[in-house]
Amino acid sequence: MSTFMQILKSLFLQLLIIAIVFNGVSALREMGMLSSWMKQQAPDFHLTSLHSEQVNLQQMLGKQKTVLYFFAPWCSVCKFSMGNLQSLHDKKASADFKVIAIALDYVDHDEVTDFVKDMELTMPVLFGNQALKQRYQVSAYPSYYVVDNNQQVIHRSMGYSTELGLFLRTL
Repeated sequence: MSTFMQILKSLFLQLLIIAIVFNGVSALREMGMLSSWMKQQAPDFHLTSLHSEQVNLQQMLGKQKTVLYFFAPWCSVCKFSMGNLQSLHDKKASADFKVIAIALDYVDHDEVTDFVKDMELTMPVLFGNQALKQRYQVSAYPSYYVVDNNQQVIHRSMGYSTELGLFLRTL
């Protein structure tokens, strides 16, 4: 076997090991989240929007899938991934699915409002609370749930995600 083939085989094996470890760590981190493989019901909520409107999950779902993105305004990973979420919202909102951002662990509403303004967000943003954080079992930021129109959790994830990664979770 040529040296090039040995290097290629070694590289492939290393990439495979990295992928297995990455997926294993991700699965361990997500164990505490609501279940997507058991089609667990997403808890309903009644929250206030950035525009002071009272909304609940059922009225926001409509007929599409919905990405519920839980973030904290002080979270640096949230700041990096929020642009991907906004881009997805701009391209696909109302067509195939909705995107809703829910702020948690903030000091006051101004902190969230400033974050939204700085990030130039146009997607719906809601003010969450500790009770919601517990019901959705959010233990790290950002955390994502994809919910179908029957309020069933069909996907979950935690941490940074690319726009493509977010889109693939909605399929």
